[in-house]
Amino acid sequence: MGLPARPPGRHVRAPARRRACPRSPASAGAGPGEDDQREAGRLPLVRGPVLRRRPGRDVARHRSGRRNRHGRGVVPDHLGRRAGRNPRHLAASADRLATAQRDLARKKRGSKRRRKAVARVAALHGKVSRQRLDGAHKAALALVQDYDVIAHEDLRIANMTKAPAPKPDPDQSGAFLPNRAAAKAGLNKSILDAGWGVFLTILAYKAESAGRELIAVNPANTSRTCARCGHYAKENRVTQAEFRCTACRHEAHADVNAAINILRAGLALRDAAAA
Repeated sequence: MGLPARPPGRHVRAPARRRACPRSPASAGAGPGEDDQREAGRLPLVRGPVLRRRPGRDVARHRSGRRNRHGRGVVPDHLGRRAGRNPRHLAASADRLATAQRDLARKKRGSKRRRKAVARVAALHGKVSRQRLDGAHKAALALVQDYDVIAHEDLRIANMTKAPAPKPDPDQSGAFLPNRAAAKAGLNKSILDAGWGVFLTILAYKAESAGRELIAVNPANTSRTCARCGHYAKENRVTQAEFRCTACRHEAHADVNAAINILRAGLALRDAAAA
């Protein structure tokens, strides 16, 4: 029994042959070139060290700091990211939370679908909380393993996240002046998303368990005082990230300059307590 005849008017098209990338004469006899391997998917499409490969894309990691286990003056990168970078777990899940909350708002109260929507929103918030707690545990453990004395700012987070007081308008009864409440609400959300309170709590009990010394320092004026000459001026803080002393022209990252001042203040409190 033969094969069925092909219908008239239909033609089978042969698959197109892939053209090879041109290679230089020097690498003609040395096997597949780098361009050929990249096109075939065996080499990453990005520059730099590859962290892991995923189907359809490559992820590269560039680190600006490294862990310091010998007490040298290098800012460590305890979270595997660039030193000082905020992971912002809530902001990363903001789109999924917004979608789940909109879906919840459409459900009828008391219905089974509403209970499922409530469970989805709660699961997303629970994941954010676990991510924040996991990052705090890892960062605190790295600090406790690497250092014997740790100084930190004695932050009043409840006071930092208070809503601004209303400003009554003196010219119009019952009216109020703008008090930047919307901007303050966004700042409060970012502060709470960073999880400073839970991190300091975990750091305190881990330091006590490991026999490390934890010192809380008053943060007043630590970001406006020069770590080199000790000159204090409001103009020293040029921007949020830039510090330039108006007396000795010392330039540094504002957070690094403040960290040096906090460390010196903590060691001074330690020496005063030992005396």
